[in-house]
Amino acid sequence: MTAASESAANAPATVIHGEKISLLRVLGPAHVWALGVGIVLVGEFMGWNFAVGKGGALAALIACWTAGLLYTCVAMIDSEVTSTVAAAGGQYAQAKHIVGPLMAFNVGLFLVMAYTMLEAGNAITAGYLIQTVGGMAGFDAVQDKPFIVLTILFLAWLNYRGVYATLTFNLVITAIAFVSIVVLFLGVRPWSTAVLKPNEFLVGLPYGWLGVVASLHFGLWFYLGIEGTTQAAEEVRSPARALPLGTMLGMITLLIAATMTWYICVGLMPWEYLGQAITPLFDAARMTDSTFLMVFLFVGTIFSTLASANGCINDASRAWFSMGRDRYMPIWFGAVHPKYRTPFRSIVFLVPIALIFALGAPLDQVITFSILSGLLGYTFMPINMILFRRKWPLDTIKRGYVHPFHPLPAIVLFILCAVTYFAVFLGYGTQLVAMMVFYIVASAWFAFHRYKFVRRGDQFTMPWPRPRGY
Repeated sequence: MTAASESAANAPATVIHGEKISLLRVLGPAHVWALGVGIVLVGEFMGWNFAVGKGGALAALIACWTAGLLYTCVAMIDSEVTSTVAAAGGQYAQAKHIVGPLMAFNVGLFLVMAYTMLEAGNAITAGYLIQTVGGMAGFDAVQDKPFIVLTILFLAWLNYRGVYATLTFNLVITAIAFVSIVVLFLGVRPWSTAVLKPNEFLVGLPYGWLGVVASLHFGLWFYLGIEGTTQAAEEVRSPARALPLGTMLGMITLLIAATMTWYICVGLMPWEYLGQAITPLFDAARMTDSTFLMVFLFVGTIFSTLASANGCINDASRAWFSMGRDRYMPIWFGAVHPKYRTPFRSIVFLVPIALIFALGAPLDQVITFSILSGLLGYTFMPINMILFRRKWPLDTIKRGYVHPFHPLPAIVLFILCAVTYFAVFLGYGTQLVAMMVFYIVASAWFAFHRYKFVRRGDQFTMPWPRPRGY
């Protein structure tokens, strides 16, 4: 056997896109669940409550369940397309194969911005909580900014070292954070009125139905990021099983956690305070006068922010890596670490961007930037799903999962996205316009400059037949 043939025989079985060094297929359904829920669960610990300030407690509940319907449609669509297009980049890889290069470029940017802003918001929350608890303990000199920097740097290092350890860590701390919500729910005895007093604080709709629409903006924060499970498509052992199972179980987990969170907080705090709190669940635990619950929710809040930031680094770097590998961005970003098998350059490159926003922007602005980027990505998904079924009907290619009721989920998702744009415009119209201008300028840069570097034939890696009608 020659040296060349021996090298070929020993090459990894998971080589993708012709890369000599590929990402490793080591993840199972539990890791997919941990990635999706880990990114999102922090939304129960902070951010969602700004919806209360927009329209009152009841409006926040309506927004919670409406957003739950939106994200259920997202999860169903993603489960079908990603279990078939099993490549890193998630929705970016879907757009590349189904719609076209300009859409793929924009979707890739949507993903990177959504996850990087979410990472920054998590770091802000962790720093604020540590500063608050330090002040309660008499350590007034404790500042939040060093902890913000340490959080981002530590999690970037963990991602750099390998995906299996990263998402196993996420699995453990996400489970603990979810258990802390359940323990608080049981600790306030929801079957009695001894602690919770929702009748005193549930004041209807102080701003009418317009407030309900406005609250939908932050209602998305309960679930924003569950679509990140698709970023693990190239690193799971069985995409057809792990991705749908992990994603749908994640949505069930989040729907339960969101409803319990709303009930706890509304039953303990007036809506005027709840609507501007930074860490609502931790504040709720403080109001129970239970040291155990307060400590447990402190741990749960910290763990939820770490799990979310950790998953965001994983997802943003995979999207950026995929764009580099396909030359949508400089190919330098498409490198895989020879030892750890991670997209190490993409991980390192996105760290200073997250730090700039975490250290220099208010939390509600960071959350809004993340929501807007995510919302733009969700708007693409109905178009993508309809084109996918039209170009490759069910009998033409093998799918890992087929979502039911098509095209109803795509239609519902598109309508809910349109309503949410209006909700964002009501409170953050300037940011909405600024983000749209940014993406228009980026699209022009890609179309007139970067596209000439793209090798169109190298991007299409799925062994599919010619699309119907082409």
